[in-house]
Amino acid sequence: MIGSANGRFLDLSTADLAALAFFLIAWVLHTLASDGVLVSRMSLTTAMNTQRQAWMHRMAEREIRIVDTAIMGGLQQGTAFFASSSLIALGGCFALLGASDRVLEVLSTLPLGGASSRPAFQIKVLGLVLILAFSFFKFGWAYRLFNYCSILIGAVPIPHGEASRNPVTETAVWRAAQMNMLAGKHFNSGLRGVFFSIGYLGWFVDPVVFVLSTLLLLAVLVRRQFFSAARRAVIGQPPGAGKG
Repeated sequence: MIGSANGRFLDLSTADLAALAFFLIAWVLHTLASDGVLVSRMSLTTAMNTQRQAWMHRMAEREIRIVDTAIMGGLQQGTAFFASSSLIALGGCFALLGASDRVLEVLSTLPLGGASSRPAFQIKVLGLVLILAFSFFKFGWAYRLFNYCSILIGAVPIPHGEASRNPVTETAVWRAAQMNMLAGKHFNSGLRGVFFSIGYLGWFVDPVVFVLSTLLLLAVLVRRQFFSAARRAVIGQPPGAGKG
């Protein structure tokens, strides 16, 4: 049933649709804030982009770049891990579709669990599939971009005297830095999708729980991006720095 006079759409109640809209708006707003679009306060993501650029400039000054290739290998391995995890989670979602009746029976016993029809439950599972598929494609693309970045690092000329500051080298460094930041952006998008999929699980219990789980997740992510010790470590200075 697509719609009816009792306020249901795709077998979802008005409360379900409102909670879903809130979830999507929270996701979009957090993404924009992390990218420095909505707020003036520097986020951890933006601060790390500055460090990525600094890394590429230091890389251009080294003749032996073993440490840089090791870092790139670590970034690729981490991306591959999350991509594989997303695929495994996708398989679990399809298994969940096959066990809809059993899961609904378990959910009905929860104190906050509201009555949910089988079609509504399957729509929610398909929504989770879309989130995890989005994350997988982001991780897959980030992995490829990190690979491209490795190639661009290899294309940066070896420094000899003033060679590290000539236009050709500066252009090569700029390209490597841009590719690195782009890869990081897509990796962060995939990771954000994984995080928000945790908040999405509240929808299987009740729309109110869905909103509360989204708010809790959003609070955690905002703290990490704008008020965490990790952010202070990136943009801060050691005691006494700048004095004298």
